[in-house]
Amino acid sequence: MENIEQIQYIKVPIAKVYEALTTEKGLGEVWTKNLRVKPESGVVNEFDFNDNYATKMKIVALEENRYIEWECIATDPEWVGTTISFELQEKNGITSVWFGHRNWRALTEFYRMCNYNWAMFLYSLKSYCEDGKGMPFQDRKF
Repeated sequence: MENIEQIQYIKVPIAKVYEALTTEKGLGEVWTKNLRVKPESGVVNEFDFNDNYATKMKIVALEENRYIEWECIATDPEWVGTTISFELQEKNGITSVWFGHRNWRALTEFYRMCNYNWAMFLYSLKSYCEDGKGMPFQDRKF
């Protein structure tokens, strides 16, 4: 199994980062404007990237200001069954986001593209939290 693991440091309190990662407003500014999100364990959130199907993420863990974990249940076949997690820690007013996208079945071209795009996601998260403006999918150049 392959894993994508990254870290981002954001100069805001942990509660602001947690809110950005769990609410429709935050994820709409950071990831994609087309979404249906409810921050509750067991809920299936839906994210649309203009590809004629929804990416569905089931919330399997939600610990306020600490940890978020999703299981991908519907999207591109390479993502189905993978997990995405965000571990949050704050020290001296800086929040670290330990990101993981785990349990890929193989290291493929799509895996490599997603690795890059998760880095862009974390940059968008940082920009949104620190400056009030993220880079959701619809505003990016590909």
